[in-house]
Amino acid sequence: MSAPRPAGGARAPIVGVDIGGTGIKGAAVDVSSGRLAADRVRLLTPTPSTPDAVAGVVATVVDRIGVPGPVGITLPAVLRDGVVETASNIDSRWLGVPAGELFGRATGRPVGVVNDADAAGVAEMRYGAGRGVSGVVVVVTLGTGIGSAVFIDGRLVPNTEFGHLPMHHGVAEDWAAESVREHDELSWKRYAHRLQQYLELVQRLLWPRLIVIGGGVSKKADKFLRHIQLRTEIVAARLHNDAGIVGAALFAPVAAEGSRT
Repeated sequence: MSAPRPAGGARAPIVGVDIGGTGIKGAAVDVSSGRLAADRVRLLTPTPSTPDAVAGVVATVVDRIGVPGPVGITLPAVLRDGVVETASNIDSRWLGVPAGELFGRATGRPVGVVNDADAAGVAEMRYGAGRGVSGVVVVVTLGTGIGSAVFIDGRLVPNTEFGHLPMHHGVAEDWAAESVREHDELSWKRYAHRLQQYLELVQRLLWPRLIVIGGGVSKKADKFLRHIQLRTEIVAARLHNDAGIVGAALFAPVAAEGSRT
């Protein structure tokens, strides 16, 4: 899968929906600028987050946005040919589900589905902190888990799961996700220490030119990035927690039609 390229000229807003571990949020997106065309709609992710329950909430979010046309949707999972292959932060009943078909039935619209971190990464590379950067760029999203998106000269390498790198007898996201910081009541300095260890591991594996920190916590990047020292430039995402919505819209069928790079 490669990043889509929206066609030139004025375009009607396209709906993007970002499914997270705690919330499902969406908005109409101006894909020419990468900005939200209206306020976000956000509802809680259902518990348990089964396919039918999540699809029902997504349909409600899309209806409340009130913009017609196709929809791009992110999912916190690896997708191959539209089929869900992992379920680390969603219900295990997602495994093997053809996500596009499920959401298409629920919304009654053409749907494109993409990994959530990949969508956020595409948005940051097109409109945000990664724009114009060549070589290897890694976008890391910190939230309920840790997502990753890797780019080589602007081209997406899909479905990387660097939040699952082994760390401390477990996986990285169990050590350094934003949800862990909140649960363990870590100070920003102590949290930065954990991130330092994780990002050093990413650095040793890929030696990227740039690391972009995304997710909702990127709004508070000044509290922890100053405590992290790497041999790689590290910056906060510019689209913050809207990157997933913006990136999702780029994978809606109308945005991607005939325009893969």
